[in-house]
Amino acid sequence: MSESLISRVSRIVSGSINQLIEAAENAAPETIMAQAMREVESAIADVRDELGRVKAQKHNASKRLLEESNRHETLAEQIKVAINEGREDLGEAAVSTQLDIEAQLPLIEKTIADCAEREGELQHYVLALQARLREMQAELDQMKKTRDTISGSGESAVASEAGTGNVDRAVERANSVFDRVAGRATGTPAGAAATDPAKLAELEELARRNRVKERLEQLKRENG
Repeated sequence: MSESLISRVSRIVSGSINQLIEAAENAAPETIMAQAMREVESAIADVRDELGRVKAQKHNASKRLLEESNRHETLAEQIKVAINEGREDLGEAAVSTQLDIEAQLPLIEKTIADCAEREGELQHYVLALQARLREMQAELDQMKKTRDTISGSGESAVASEAGTGNVDRAVERANSVFDRVAGRATGTPAGAAATDPAKLAELEELARRNRVKERLEQLKRENG
């Protein structure tokens, strides 16, 4: 999930709801529960937004994979024509492009796999948050029912204390869901800087030219 969503979940877990409960000695328990439910609903909306972005990313990556695979196949046919026509220069250019495509395909495939895994996780988060929301609604309904059946000042005080306990337990369960949402979030690790990049780039280019020539020679042998 995005860092902004992680920050929002952290704020909900560590600050707003707990502070609301601590400051609500004279507030109705139903008010506290309603606020907690709104926080869960907001989290559900955020996770759904993230889910939409992941689905779009997977769609775009799948489209790119298909396009590059088709392009690789087209180049293979063009290389055969170039060899048959004795145009080794054109064959080298086509093989060079094929190698560029082959270097990208594993990363595109990994992006698709990562998005599919993330999509499943986010869908699970939505279902888990919805389940907690239903539990909180049930407790709120029970809280109201208990309040309506209790009369007298002494009994009302007892009901308020019991209601606050229900709120604490409901918020604790909601927080556990938020913890899982944030805990499953992943970041992008920073890569290590290369030593002497100019020389490494020159070496890579030399190796790449050799791969082009080797591929071309192999295709020439295969085409007789």
